[in-house]
Amino acid sequence: MITLILGDSDLPNIIISKLKRIKKKFIIIDLSKKNKFQNIKNSYRVSIGKFGQILDLIKKNKSNKVLFAGKITKPKFSSLRLDFKGIYYMPGIIKAAKKGDAAIIKAIIKILSNEGIKVISSIYFNPELTLSSRNYTKLKPDNEDLASIEKGIKYFNKLNNLDHVQALIIKGKKIIAKEGREGTKKMLSNLKKNTFGVLIKFPKKKQDLRIDLPTIGLQTLKDCKRYGLKGVVLRSKKNIVLDSNKCIQFANKNKMFINVI
Repeated sequence: MITLILGDSDLPNIIISKLKRIKKKFIIIDLSKKNKFQNIKNSYRVSIGKFGQILDLIKKNKSNKVLFAGKITKPKFSSLRLDFKGIYYMPGIIKAAKKGDAAIIKAIIKILSNEGIKVISSIYFNPELTLSSRNYTKLKPDNEDLASIEKGIKYFNKLNNLDHVQALIIKGKKIIAKEGREGTKKMLSNLKKNTFGVLIKFPKKKQDLRIDLPTIGLQTLKDCKRYGLKGVVLRSKKNIVLDSNKCIQFANKNKMFINVI
């Protein structure tokens, strides 16, 4: 039995579909904004403050592994109702929340570890969602693109552990946009048309690769095309690519590259 702690994005549904296909039993702790998993069997809507209830559900169902997927938004702590475990653990959660949504998940993982529960990678059952190192499209980065990509990699290597940048746009060795807390789509929306830059999307330094892997999908490629970007660069086995075949087809049709290093 596997426990899925799920938030908002397309990834949870992909994972659920795979588990059903391979006939793997699971329960869901639904932390999405609008209880999106309510119609799925063995799905439970539990407040993030009810740690005792969450732990009881996991242990009652004899689940020794937990998988996180989807965006779990920071709750309004002042309105949370807490059980005894929640009262005990909530100060650490509130402290973590000041560092961002991903830090909340890391704090929950630490709590689960203290309770003897193992957290596995969000792609444990879906390794096909990552890509290994190579160029996936007919078009390849040219020499100017390669020089820009090298510059972008050096920038990521210099980031400290507190930086939240997971993506940037680089053109002619010049970084013209950086992703903020709002995400990649918001960064792209601030670009001018015909930018002709390259999107580089990497995990943050010392990021827990069991959760919150940088993700792209067909919409990301469409947004890149809209603003005239030449291609996308990802890290081998460290990005989630939704509908990879469709992404590659779209990139080929629109003369863009998808390069994984």
